[in-house]
Amino acid sequence: MPSAFVVPAELAATHRKIFGASTWIAELPGLAEQRLAAWDLRLNGAARHGMVALVLPVVRADGSYAVLKLQPVTDDTAGEPLGLRTWAGRGAVRLLAHDPASGSMLLERLAARSLSSVEDDLAALRILTGLLARLSAVPAPPGLRRLADIAAAMLTAVPGACARLADPAQRRLLEHCAGVVAELCGESGDRLLHWDLHYDNVLAAQREPWLAIDPQPLAGDPGFELMPALDNRWDDVVATGDVAAAVRRRFGVMVEALGLERQRAAGWTLGRALQNCLWDVEDGQTTLNEVQVAVAEALVPLGP
Repeated sequence: MPSAFVVPAELAATHRKIFGASTWIAELPGLAEQRLAAWDLRLNGAARHGMVALVLPVVRADGSYAVLKLQPVTDDTAGEPLGLRTWAGRGAVRLLAHDPASGSMLLERLAARSLSSVEDDLAALRILTGLLARLSAVPAPPGLRRLADIAAAMLTAVPGACARLADPAQRRLLEHCAGVVAELCGESGDRLLHWDLHYDNVLAAQREPWLAIDPQPLAGDPGFELMPALDNRWDDVVATGDVAAAVRRRFGVMVEALGLERQRAAGWTLGRALQNCLWDVEDGQTTLNEVQVAVAEALVPLGP
């Protein structure tokens, strides 16, 4: 590895926060060097990173451009290669190579411009929804996490979470969302879900205008996919002056384009709000996130 390579401080800090004491960051330069050599790659740009992964722009032996993605193998990342291989570039970034031992992936290179750069909120939403339609049209392959199991775990966690909430109204909202999930979890679906398709996980590309990146693949109902597009670009929602109406407008656009049953989709979106709130309580919060509450309250009248 070139001596100039330094693990970004922000990435190292995020890893300490998420994973605690870990050797992965310390071993990251060596892993990068090993993968560059194994796949005959040459660095040709500045490193980028998200919360978990390091992404290095590279040139392959044949002169084509790609990116080397390095990340620890966790429950959230383990299914990404299988999901990308199943989509085979249809609506998602193409997987070029995968090292199962380290979780490293070689991916086609996309532009740095994300869907967040599209100023028209409705236009951006329609682009994202079009990708969701294509991705969730594919049956989930064996070996991925299942929404049924995720839902069952959420329901188990609800009583403890409610006990830690200070506001009785928020406890009632959480219990309502849990009741809706309990009704739906017997039919949790079998589609291949991205699970994290927000605007910054859609990048401009050459072979298609836009492609999805960074999936956390899950087998389940497409209604569980809507939340990231409902609570992203929240300033645009607030700017309308009617938060509930704006949330329902986004929801309606997505449900219509995806061909989903409205009540069921609202129910699984309440399930996604439940999941996000449970994560916050697990992290020590004693009040629910106001955005999650606003989305849930807007959709409760539409749900089961």
